[in-house]
Amino acid sequence: MLPLALMVVAGVAVLLPATLPAEARVALFGFAAATILWSTTNLNAAYVALGAVMFTILAGGAEQEALYRALESDVIWLMIGAFVLGGAMRKTGLTERLTGLVVNRARSVRGTLWMLTTVLLPLSFFIPSTSGRAAVALPVFRSISEAAGDRKITRSLALLMPTVILVATISTLIGAGSHLIAVDLLNTISGQGVSFLQWALWGVPFGVAASYVSCWIITKLFLDKDRLNRRLEMSSESEGKAFSRAERGTLAVLVVMVALWLGEPLHGLEIAIVTMVGALALTLPGVGVMRWKDGLGAVSWNLIVFVGASLALGRALIDSGAAEWIIKNLFDATGIRATESLLLVLLILAFISLTSHVYM
Repeated sequence: MLPLALMVVAGVAVLLPATLPAEARVALFGFAAATILWSTTNLNAAYVALGAVMFTILAGGAEQEALYRALESDVIWLMIGAFVLGGAMRKTGLTERLTGLVVNRARSVRGTLWMLTTVLLPLSFFIPSTSGRAAVALPVFRSISEAAGDRKITRSLALLMPTVILVATISTLIGAGSHLIAVDLLNTISGQGVSFLQWALWGVPFGVAASYVSCWIITKLFLDKDRLNRRLEMSSESEGKAFSRAERGTLAVLVVMVALWLGEPLHGLEIAIVTMVGALALTLPGVGVMRWKDGLGAVSWNLIVFVGASLALGRALIDSGAAEWIIKNLFDATGIRATESLLLVLLILAFISLTSHVYM
């Protein structure tokens, strides 16, 4: 009943403003309905997003081509290629070897937590999904929990791992689908984009600092000194093993891809093109480390549909004028338009961005 009641309220709300065009009303209601269903129901997010797009198109809030154009976005191809890369890393054992560093080198609980934070940080550069990074780290969590045999240590690990996975997301452009959606919409609105290198220059310092601060807070709040200094006896299957041909090949492709991502301003190749070329190299028949079919199997198509539909919703808001209307009224309501303080503007925008997770 609550979702239905909220949607009725949203429907009435979009009918009230006299200055809002009909197309904008439809687009705004479609977006509001999707937000309500995302927040108050257990319906699949991609299903809701796609349903909202269909409603918006059928009700005249967007053209039919809006859905097709969304799937043509470089964001979609970037995510597909990145998922193939993540699949290759898991299949060849590179991710296990990376996370195995925690098991092999950290002997105390304190060292394990700090090492785990260090290892989880770079995963956001290669695996474009928080759930994917969590899946990679899950075996390490189980190994450490079994070795510790302590409920409080297990609880601390259960808090630390998702916290770092989420906080470190800000470090890289491909860390989350929302980053790609935001950059795509920014480019649509202003004609200006954000490169992989630009994002990393701003995001990595914050992501690293926030991750280590989170680790420090968890060690202080949830573990006593005796538990932190407790020694752990663990081993990893990858310990002492030489790199296989598949691992070396995947690592080589990965290094080249990251170098090309960072060098985008020099060579002009967009990161989506670089990523797809890397995906093709990793699945090259007879040479690659996995079959093309397996590569596609590593793609989270549910997330792809969600991102594509979300892009269509966002562009419908922009094209219909609803986004401009929202921004204008938001600026008037918060006083941003009248202020001359850049710091105040940044603080207000940061507050809106941070709290948006509560109501969106």
